[in-house]
Amino acid sequence: MTSPLRLSIDGAALVANWRWYAARSGSAACGAAVKANGYGLGARQVVDRLAAAGCRDFFVSSWDEAAALGPLDEGLSLSVLHGLREADVARALESRVRPVLNTPAMVARWKAVAPGRPCDVMVDTGMNRLGLSPSEARSEILSGVNIVTLISHLACADTPDHPMNRVQADLFRALSGLVRAKRYSLSNSAGICLGAPYRFDLTRPGIGLYGGEPGPGADPKPVVALSAEVLQVRPVSAGDAVGYGADFIASGPMRVAMLNIGYADGYRRAFAGVGTALIDGARRALLGRVSMDLVAVDVTGTQVGEGDWVVLDYDLPTASADTGVSQYELLTGLGRRFARDWV
Repeated sequence: MTSPLRLSIDGAALVANWRWYAARSGSAACGAAVKANGYGLGARQVVDRLAAAGCRDFFVSSWDEAAALGPLDEGLSLSVLHGLREADVARALESRVRPVLNTPAMVARWKAVAPGRPCDVMVDTGMNRLGLSPSEARSEILSGVNIVTLISHLACADTPDHPMNRVQADLFRALSGLVRAKRYSLSNSAGICLGAPYRFDLTRPGIGLYGGEPGPGADPKPVVALSAEVLQVRPVSAGDAVGYGADFIASGPMRVAMLNIGYADGYRRAFAGVGTALIDGARRALLGRVSMDLVAVDVTGTQVGEGDWVVLDYDLPTASADTGVSQYELLTGLGRRFARDWV
């Protein structure tokens, strides 16, 4: 590709982050959430690297995502978290991918079209998002269902002292004694950091694999780096405005570089006033608003010129704190115009 945007992805850091969570999963197997096209990085590339490192269990949101990922090698497992709509039945029957059944209707549908065939089941333990209610899970609804993994999801794992964490873990532990499954899974990235009572048989890290910091105790290695090509460098005089709304007024003579990146690429408008670029090892401020396709940066006193590449500071925990935008949005919102380079 000749794109003026690059997303450099550190495969070794991705694997190191997975191994960190695997080590803290204790005796539980450590899987990986690769939904949203591997959190925007490329699901196939993520799966290939993590599978080579020893990961065996992967999770996507939809059957479209499962199809886009393509066939997996024997010994690898893929589950579709959003379950089984009527429109999904044909594809589900043609593959060995497992649906995660979330509603009584999904359970009935699976029992009717694939009796005895393996599946996963989601049970709600207090988040009130997806899953059977505890009473539904304890009823006859699941009679005869071949459950590989009974799953629930923590609502407040990123806040370790939140009382809901213990409530959910206790309820899930009680259900695990009543609902027969080959294994039980509760913890995401932040849940793994809560300790042994939350790990059960299988953990499902997501954002922590990709360089995000899910909560206290995590130690992520950065996985992504953004860089953009300089389209133009222009002199700006004292009193001149830069960008829409004249939000920035130069206090003295400057050199200003226009970078080929903007909010259409997922580089959010929230970076205005707080975002920085890395030039010659020093942080340089962005100037004015972030446009759809452009952002300005102060390159006064540097040799930066047209056609050069500039790295944007995109450490996920720091960028989230600076902008108020969640780490998940900062990562999954990165657009298709980036050339994604695995290094």
